[in-house]
Amino acid sequence: MADPLGQTPSQTVGPYFAYGLTPEQYGYPLKAIAGGRLADDTAEGERIRIEGQVFDGNGAVIADAMIEIWQADAQGRYAHPTDPRGSNSDFRGFGRFGTGTDPQNRFIFDTVKPGAVGGGQAPHINVVVFMRGMLLHAFTRLYFSDETEANASDTVLSAVPEDRRQTLIAQRQDGPTCTVYRFDIRMQGDAETVFFDA
Repeated sequence: MADPLGQTPSQTVGPYFAYGLTPEQYGYPLKAIAGGRLADDTAEGERIRIEGQVFDGNGAVIADAMIEIWQADAQGRYAHPTDPRGSNSDFRGFGRFGTGTDPQNRFIFDTVKPGAVGGGQAPHINVVVFMRGMLLHAFTRLYFSDETEANASDTVLSAVPEDRRQTLIAQRQDGPTCTVYRFDIRMQGDAETVFFDA
């Protein structure tokens, strides 16, 4: 008989990312459905790396968050199994990274820079944050600092108060093998990242 005072998974807040969602990153002998590499060498588009950290309200790095990203390909199309244009086996459009697997507690995604999506949207990446203490995940977006003109006309970014838009802009840096975009996520505090309703 189970201990009536013991905790069960439905009563705790986790995280359970290592075993169930990011097993390969943590060294478990299980196959993950997604990782930090979204594009193979043959995928079309400019190779980029997204990297950053997640910070709490006191400015401390959160070592056990999990980040998921969803993005369009270089032509601005989202992959979908029923759409032959989007079912490109060398580009997956979805990635997942546990920050606890990196010595600096970063998330790192190797991908291609997405194209502009229709409907007045600048190139962007959809970001989902999972972490300890959060019963529901948080949604945000990553825009690119070198897409100034497209960002200015983006319908979603334009709806964000001007003084907070910078929290959604990844800063371009030159990396050793490709362009790196730095995108830190701040869960609370003065520079809190803008989060959206699903």
